[in-house]
Amino acid sequence: MDIHPSAVVEDGARIGEGCTIGPFCHIGPEVVLGANVTLKSHVVVTGDTVIGDDTMIFPFAVIGEVPQDLKFKGEKTRLEIGRRNRIREHVTMNAGTEGGGGVTRVGDDGLFMAGCHVAHDAQVGNRVILVNNSALAGHCVIEDDVIVGGLSGVHQWVRIGRGAIIGAVTMVTNDVIPYGLVQAPRGVLDGLNLVGLKRKGVSRADITALRAAFQMLAQGEGAFADRARRLGDETQSDYVREIVDFILGESDRHFLTPG
Repeated sequence: MDIHPSAVVEDGARIGEGCTIGPFCHIGPEVVLGANVTLKSHVVVTGDTVIGDDTMIFPFAVIGEVPQDLKFKGEKTRLEIGRRNRIREHVTMNAGTEGGGGVTRVGDDGLFMAGCHVAHDAQVGNRVILVNNSALAGHCVIEDDVIVGGLSGVHQWVRIGRGAIIGAVTMVTNDVIPYGLVQAPRGVLDGLNLVGLKRKGVSRADITALRAAFQMLAQGEGAFADRARRLGDETQSDYVREIVDFILGESDRHFLTPG
């Protein structure tokens, strides 16, 4: 490992093989760094925080600080970050709260661009991209392969389904179906993330099924959940089934529905 002489690594911290800790970093006593983690410089990692192998953190990020929640009274909570993440300048990620399960989790292979925030008790999947100055409020669930555009905000308790994309400068106040496309200052479900689906190599048949499913959700008879149930009875597509299961799953929020 390579630890710069100006870095402060408190007793008790566990530093994995091959780690690089740059100038003026501060590592708290309960921190665990996996193998080959790189902290560029001026990085603060504190609290009961675990960071997975091969993650790189850029200057002035603050990782594992106490949550920004007035209900927090100093209880024991933690932050878990997976492998191969890229956490850019001025990013903040907070530990959990007792009322939210006690753990904030971030998966593998994410890109967290400059100035973005992951709040207490958020559950963030794999290959998630948060673009510059976007923010996740407390208790959010962000599934795999989601992109949140720059200067966007996600309201507390909101779920965003796998493969969805949130346009820039958007406020998301309700759940977003898998593969959904949300945009406008007060987020509107405006279609499907077709670019993302094509990039993933999703078959033409599945994309056609998703298009038809979206139209049924947008224009079918009955309430949104009723349309989803009918869709589940009719579909043969695993991708459409994923949307149906997401809509019919438990949630503390309403849904963004097609305009």
